[in-house]
Amino acid sequence: MTLPFPPPEEIARLTARMLLEIRAVHFNASEPYTYASGLKGPTYIDCRKLISYPRIRGTLMDFLAATVMRNAGFEAFDNVAGGETAGIPFAAMMAERLGLPMTYVRKKPKGYGRNARIEGEMREGQRVLLVEDLTTDGGSKLSFVDAIRETGAACGHTAVVFYYGIFPDTIGRLSDHGVSLHHLCTWWDVLAEARESGAFDQGTLAEVETFLTDPRGWQAAHP
Repeated sequence: MTLPFPPPEEIARLTARMLLEIRAVHFNASEPYTYASGLKGPTYIDCRKLISYPRIRGTLMDFLAATVMRNAGFEAFDNVAGGETAGIPFAAMMAERLGLPMTYVRKKPKGYGRNARIEGEMREGQRVLLVEDLTTDGGSKLSFVDAIRETGAACGHTAVVFYYGIFPDTIGRLSDHGVSLHHLCTWWDVLAEARESGAFDQGTLAEVETFLTDPRGWQAAHP
């Protein structure tokens, strides 16, 4: 069966275009952004903005559902879980499209009541798709996957709108944990579309490319 959606390359280009259109992409070479790790970089992306744009979020969720089914199978899952908190709305939309139950995973037990990390009904033996807005190096996904597996469910796939695509060990790190990553676009797709559309000046784009090519080296030079 062939899905009536564009090929992966066109999905990546269109996703990058949408992210740029709603100004979810931020490039600033002169005043780098500080990440949660404490390190800095000239790039920042805010995928949470997508939920405020119905036409764009609907199209991207169609793309993500098509991508997951193409890559993993049409009857590969029994449950869709969102990672707290950014993944929750995307998981809800994906569950609707796939016709599956939806749950979500807390970053840590809430500390009272049932002290649960899983909210909603997740059953032993279910095949769970973990959905989030983005992934950088894959680290946070492993904690969510472990919480899902502790219920007796299986989790071998995670789907995101945006994957940084600049840390070479990310795919291997997830694979070693038994997890396959599905995504729509990367920083390289965004950079290409930004150049094509003239969204940023050439100096900024050149600095961004330097960062994307060697993020750790760039960060070492910009403490």
